[in-house]
This record gives sequence, C-alpha cells and structure tokens, in this order.
Amino acid sequence: MSDCSGCASAAPDGSCSSANGCDNPEEIKLQKTLGRIKHKIVVMSGKGGVGKSTVATNIAVALSLAGKKVGLLDVDVHGPSVPRLLSLKGKQPHIGDEIMEPVPWSKNLSVMSLGFLLPDDRQAVIWRGPVKIGLIKQFVQDVMWGELDYLVVDCPPGTGDEPLSTLQTLGPTAMGVIVTTPQGVAVDDVRRSVSFVGEVGNRVLGIVENMSGFVCPDCGAVHDIFKSGGGEELAKEAGVRFLGRIPLDPEVATSGDEGFPFMKVHRDTITGKAMEKVIAPMLELPDPPKVG
Repeated sequence: MSDCSGCASAAPDGSCSSANGCDNPEEIKLQKTLGRIKHKIVVMSGKGGVGKSTVATNIAVALSLAGKKVGLLDVDVHGPSVPRLLSLKGKQPHIGDEIMEPVPWSKNLSVMSLGFLLPDDRQAVIWRGPVKIGLIKQFVQDVMWGELDYLVVDCPPGTGDEPLSTLQTLGPTAMGVIVTTPQGVAVDDVRRSVSFVGEVGNRVLGIVENMSGFVCPDCGAVHDIFKSGGGEELAKEAGVRFLGRIPLDPEVATSGDEGFPFMKVHRDTITGKAMEKVIAPMLELPDPPKVG
C-alpha cells in the first residue's frame, strides 16, 4: 500500500487501506484506482541511453495487441518521449473537475504524459522533487484509467525522485523491469537499480538486455558489435529473472522517430520475436486475488 502516515487511522507501518478505515479522501481515491489495476510494471534503468522508453512503449503496445487493457504512464518529467514514440505529439487529455482522461492510442491502450500538458515541447521543465512527486501521484489517482490488466510506467534513468515516488505510490505489488545494455559500464549503473527496487520493498520482474547484437539490414544476421551477455550475468548475480536480449535494429530507431511502435509494424522480425520473448512472462502473470 502507499504511505498514508498522515491519516489518523493509518496502520503502524504507515500503510493505508479501506480495512484500516482511512478517512483521507485522496488516499481513498488512490486505493480505489489501484484496486482496478491488476499488474503494475515499472520500467527503469540506472543508466541513460539504454533505450528504456522504447522498451517500455513496445511492452505496452505488445500487451495491448495481445488483447489486454493497458495504461502507459510516462513519468519522465524532464524528457517525456512517449508522445513522440506513439505519434501522439500535440494531443491533449480532457481535464475535468479533479479528473483527467488519458489520451487513447487504441481501444486497448491509453497514455498519460507531462508532454501532453506542455504548451511547447521546447520548454524546459525546472521542478524540484516535491512538485514531481505530486505530479506522479496525481497521474495515478486522478487519471481515469478504468479497469486495466497492466499499467506500464516509463521512468527516467537513475534512482531518484521519479522511480522512488512511482514505486511508493503504486505500492509493494508493483514490479520493476530493469533495462540495460551489454557493456560493463552500463551494467555497473543498472546494478544499483536492482538493489534499489528491493530496498524500496518491491520485486524485480526481470532484466532486459537491450541493444544486444546488431541486426544487419541487408542480410538479417545478428552481429555482436558490442560485448553481449552483461544483462544475463547481472540477472544471475542478483538472483532475478533474465527476460531476454533485444538486438540493436535500425528499424527500432526509425519506428520511434516516425511514431509507429516497432511491435505494431515489425512483430515478425528477429527483433520483434525477441521482444515477444521479453513480454511473454508478463502475459503469464497470475491475476491478483480479489479483495472483498
């Protein structure tokens, strides 16, 4: 559960639920929203430039194409890229009295990002931690996500305010998906993300090794131009699941720049099948027990 230490009826550990008789209207609203979301997947990395937003977006798209109801939440306050990756730049959510409607990408996928609320995508966002924390909580509790099978959250790199606030807001059932590239310098930084998730009180669903090998656009063969296997080694070291390798494919970059998700248009390629392998364990997650 999320922290509710300010409530008069909070549990001794600061958590809150309807069973505790919470009288905080915001907490009641948050718990009601979370109760309608089966699985919360937080995509993060201790290193920038590993393709985390692309991985998060394609996870959400693939889950939605599998017939699941999915929400994609972009909490990268300083560099929201999801609107571009889904060709949603310029779209605006409907904002009513204490509610917001996410921007639909398809009948199964809804999206929310600060990028939808900025008047100019060249505008820098200069916010301190408390403001970012408040926005993330608002994006969870005040957005009309409805009944979701999955909420996929794209976090900025590192172990700062955004991933910490996201995990604390979503509660202990949220699971981390850690993205790395094969090189040792990336794995060293990503290792901190694995320990971070555990220290916050959540579990790591698995590690993804992105940009693992290069898919030749002419022959289709995969060549290891970088060192490979760093993500798998880290998974073994940390005792967590290795979700798989995604090769470096020029079509992934092209798809992102043009706003057409790779998994929408290239599912039958080598890279598409690699992404499907990464997503398979998420589709196999058992539904949580119903409360009440």
